[in-house]
Amino acid sequence: MNSVFIVDDHPVIRLAVRMLLEHEGYKVVGETDNGVDAMQMVRECMPDLIILDIGIPKLDGLEVLSRFNAMSTPLKTLVLTAQCPKLFGIRCMQSGASGYVCKQEELSELMSAIKAVLSGYNYFPSQALNPVRCDDAQWADLELFKSVNDRELMVLQLFAQGRTNKEIAKGMFLSNKTVSTYKKRLMQKLKAKSLVELIDMAKRNALV
Repeated sequence: MNSVFIVDDHPVIRLAVRMLLEHEGYKVVGETDNGVDAMQMVRECMPDLIILDIGIPKLDGLEVLSRFNAMSTPLKTLVLTAQCPKLFGIRCMQSGASGYVCKQEELSELMSAIKAVLSGYNYFPSQALNPVRCDDAQWADLELFKSVNDRELMVLQLFAQGRTNKEIAKGMFLSNKTVSTYKKRLMQKLKAKSLVELIDMAKRNALV
């Protein structure tokens, strides 16, 4: 029986995934709602598979992925998220994820991904690996986003959700000064003149 650990900050999602997995004969060995606890708990139980959301507090999912990937024992991780695959899919793969499923998909898609990953295959949506050529403005945006690192992308998403510097700092265990630095870097890299322009760009690219 394969063991699975669930990391998601939405209790309803965790419950739904747990019920689905147990119904299909998998053993759920633990769950948590944040990246810091996930790092500790996963080390203790070493599951066969981790189902991980990206937008989690304390330590975001991309950072958690990178840290899992750096561990001496490679862990199989399947990302289950509402995030846009064209921006996040390839980043998750580069950080060590074995698969990527959008929460908007049917539950059967999740089960297919779980079976594929546990069998040693990668499972990523086609738009994550081969972005469809969009209009010139969107293509230009995607090119600019290539210069944005994972941490900056998570900060941008939180700004787009309406969070303040103080809220972002608290949720990501950062100082206010660090968040301000991230904001300046984002404005430079994405060629935005204001926070409003940054947020518009985030919305235009399905970050919220």
